Amino acid sequence: MEIDKQERMRRAEGLFMQGFNCSQAVVAAFADVYGMPQAEALRVSAGLGAGIGRMRQTCGTVCGMAVLAGLDCGSATPGDRQGKSGCYKVVQQLAEEFRREHGSIICSELLQLKKGAPLDYEASERTAEYYKARPCVRQVISAARIYSEYLEGKQGQGREPQVQQD
Repeated sequence: MEIDKQERMRRAEGLFMQGFNCSQAVVAAFADVYGMPQAEALRVSAGLGAGIGRMRQTCGTVCGMAVLAGLDCGSATPGDRQGKSGCYKVVQQLAEEFRREHGSIICSELLQLKKGAPLDYEASERTAEYYKARPCVRQVISAARIYSEYLEGKQGQGREPQVQQD
């Protein structure tokens, strides 16, 4: 499957601008690659937005790339240490590329929140001010590009994304 990097970046941005969280935008932008219905991709990644459940921990876009890496190279065999290790390596490489570009993979740092700022589970209302004040859309686009480049690299090596069959 040929990956159109610009199209994947536009998809991710569009999903985010529609009101989906950062993780949902990244995962759903690639759901079709793995034969996953978009609604399922949106549900499976819903709790990872805003730094995992709005706890401002690991950026939702990075979590989204980890979900995609699991779909792509994750093992479903008990005790498969080699498979786990290979997937962990991919996740760490994706996260490191994101960190190089943005300086961190931690949501609170990316948003420049004060240490110890109170946590709240209430999702922010998506307004023009919200989108203007947050760096999140740039990070969504960046994560989609990074993941596209990962897939392009696999294709360059003659390996296609793994579509999971049950």
